[in-house]
Amino acid sequence: MTATATGPAAGLPRWAVIGLLPVLNLLTAFAVSGLVVLLIGEDPWRVVRILVWGAFGFEEAIGYTLFYATNFIFTGLAVAVAFHCGLFNIGGEGQAYVGGLGVALVCLHLDFLPFALIVPAAMAGAALFGAAWAFVPAFLQAYRGSHVVITTIMFNFIAAALMVYLLVNVMSEPGSVQPETRPFAAHARLPFVHEILAAAGIRVAASPLNLSFVWALLCCAFVWLFIWHTRAGYRLRTVGFSPPAARYGGISPPRQVLIAMLVSGALAGCMSLNELMGVQHRLLLEFSAGYGFAGIAVALMGRGHPVGILLASLLFGALYQGGAELSFEIPRITRDMVVVIQGLVILFAGALEYLFVPALRLALTRRHGA
Repeated sequence: MTATATGPAAGLPRWAVIGLLPVLNLLTAFAVSGLVVLLIGEDPWRVVRILVWGAFGFEEAIGYTLFYATNFIFTGLAVAVAFHCGLFNIGGEGQAYVGGLGVALVCLHLDFLPFALIVPAAMAGAALFGAAWAFVPAFLQAYRGSHVVITTIMFNFIAAALMVYLLVNVMSEPGSVQPETRPFAAHARLPFVHEILAAAGIRVAASPLNLSFVWALLCCAFVWLFIWHTRAGYRLRTVGFSPPAARYGGISPPRQVLIAMLVSGALAGCMSLNELMGVQHRLLLEFSAGYGFAGIAVALMGRGHPVGILLASLLFGALYQGGAELSFEIPRITRDMVVVIQGLVILFAGALEYLFVPALRLALTRRHGA
């Protein structure tokens, strides 16, 4: 018997919802993007070729694509964990931002630790500060009825204001007018993948891809195990499916809301490892660069599953990197045009994700009827 989906896609087999529906949404987004490209007088097929080549056509491009994808994996997983508890965590941007504060405090004030200790300490700092920033919205949702969408959006702005204050007035490097901290110590930085491979005798082009990509993959495995193979994950999903049924089964919905949001915030906070310890090597303003918001689309495209999130993250990483090459090769295709393409992907993967459900349901019904 084929498993079927529930909710707006009720009646469709799960393979259609998980596999076919996202592909149709993605193709539609690209088709509409092609029309936009035509309107400005460019060849859509040439644009696609340059976009793909810019993302995967050479070693450096692949490294950059995976670097960007790392950020999306963390924020996509963060949104997905909250989804499974019936929560819409819009605060990944702020949680990642404050997670960077945790990384910076460890790397700046515990830099007497050796590399083998400062890296796990920074990972813990990122997770703890991200989770702490998610705690207040979670508590207000669980025990005061304040909607988590509103509170997490507000906390994004509070996080931005807090970081500006700290970097301008408290943590900036003495004698510098730049709103950033002093550089991290050399041993408080994550090694680049090309450096690790070079030490093993494998030469690849330099890119910002670093060891946080490995941690992102491990987080995918952790989320898969936690959500689908632990009692804690079962309780969390039960609350997301039906809070009254959870209460009947002796599960506390407020407690699960707290757990889900803390795990979600911790995952979002880990995004800062890739940017700060991996590339910037200091805490600076706006390093999160919208990755927290894009993580919503990544989680939607990936249907809340780590494998789907990994694939969606690769897509968005390819759009970021390929879009940069595209704007260089075709000046009329500016970065704003690439943002339009990303926006269309988000539109069809998010707001219009069930657009093709009636057509799919009709097609499968006719197929089985025949």
